Amino acid sequence: MSDDFGQEQAIRKLGPGRLVIASHNPGKVREIGELLAPYGIETVSAAALDLPEPEETGTTFIANAELKAMQAADLSGLPALADDSGLCVEALNGDPGIFSARWAGPTKDFGIAMRLVWDNIQAKGPEAGHGAHFICALALAWPDGHVEAFEGRVDGTIIWPPRGDRGFGYDPIFQPHGHDISFGEMDPEKKHGMSHRADAFAQLVAAVF
Repeated sequence: MSDDFGQEQAIRKLGPGRLVIASHNPGKVREIGELLAPYGIETVSAAALDLPEPEETGTTFIANAELKAMQAADLSGLPALADDSGLCVEALNGDPGIFSARWAGPTKDFGIAMRLVWDNIQAKGPEAGHGAHFICALALAWPDGHVEAFEGRVDGTIIWPPRGDRGFGYDPIFQPHGHDISFGEMDPEKKHGMSHRADAFAQLVAAVF
């Protein structure tokens, strides 16, 4: 974002106070709340405020995160933080990608979604690799329409069958590089220190606090 002189504007800082987590996913709200806890931020979920879930019409993770954050900030009158994240499987040309939640169907059953991922990889034949990465885009919006956005990534491998009941979403079938357990088996504090969301949060924290 540039001013009239073509120079970069300073990133807006976020002070202590209430912040809306623009998500109706309890696991995501919990994880984001834990990451924000050390910074004097009081989080409230979009679901707790009875805010609607916008249609995610963006074509990138950042576009969808910005859309969700801006709506929540506008409707609540508070700063809002939205996350748009997903699993990108190399053998599937980056799918499910921005449609990661949709693969879980209307009931948001990630058991179905994980099986779909695995079945689609298997359909590619024995030569198909299992490489994958998670992307997390974070957008922080204020009621006046100002937005800051950050994107993080973690690389790993798809495993089968799913392992572990920690985390949420696709965590049980994703084993990050350099580790022999899945995100679903990993201690939450350890995951917080190395995940795609942790990467994006490290950028956000360095910029806005």
